[in-house]
Amino acid sequence: MNDKVMITGANGQLGQELQKLIPNAVLTDVDTLDITDMDAVKTFVDNNQINTIINCAAYTAVDKAEDEPELASKINTLGPANLAKTGAKIVHISTDYVFDGKGYKPYTEDDMAVPISVYGKTKRNGEIAVLDNAEIAIVIRTAWLYSPYGNNFVKTMRRLGSEKNSLNVVTDQIGSPTYAGDLAKAIVSILPQMSKENKGIYHYTNEGVCSWYDFAIKIMELSGLNCMVNPISSSEYPTKATRPFYSVLNKAKIKSTFGIDIPHWEEGLKKYLTQFR
Repeated sequence: MNDKVMITGANGQLGQELQKLIPNAVLTDVDTLDITDMDAVKTFVDNNQINTIINCAAYTAVDKAEDEPELASKINTLGPANLAKTGAKIVHISTDYVFDGKGYKPYTEDDMAVPISVYGKTKRNGEIAVLDNAEIAIVIRTAWLYSPYGNNFVKTMRRLGSEKNSLNVVTDQIGSPTYAGDLAKAIVSILPQMSKENKGIYHYTNEGVCSWYDFAIKIMELSGLNCMVNPISSSEYPTKATRPFYSVLNKAKIKSTFGIDIPHWEEGLKKYLTQFR
């Protein structure tokens, strides 16, 4: 692969997993490149002769976005548009939050996006911007992402599980946890296959389905923590932004188009936890 790859958001959960797999990638984060500045983006891409961009940069503070819609929109919509306008091939990471979560069967890429939060709306607009402005583009929607880096549910549960005897976790939000290491591998296998013909939106999470409560129980069990997990409803744990209640993603398209084999979420979790043994 003779691609000169740039990873934006390189210090994030997915960005750091990608760094391991693409050691010669050009790495940028908020301190080295402002993706909301078109001139800066164009200059950087030209100077570094970038022909492939993996955009992991995002405003991901879901609740805070309700109070900072302009900033969320700049990073999640304008930034991706700028990257897509450079002429480079682009893999853009999106989210299950583009759906309202009122469905009851796994969402396909053809299902209508109906985001119910500022975060979801800005991410949906980012998808459209990328597909409108790039000739060769893959948009990957993922969900419930975790890795050894940054803040995520697994790290929080392990920390709280070692500090407390019991904790409450919502049981009425259903999805699929995704180990960032597995997603990074999938992205790397897609890069050499990208073409005008397969441009579009794809879904990737680990296989299997669970609630946050089920996920928390499995984290405690595999971590050897004796913390009791109590199921509660979302109404008992109010948040500023509304979460989709059901956001399971159908992954048939990415598997058939790119020949990707996707591990079950429990396998992903076991792989993640071996790093701490």
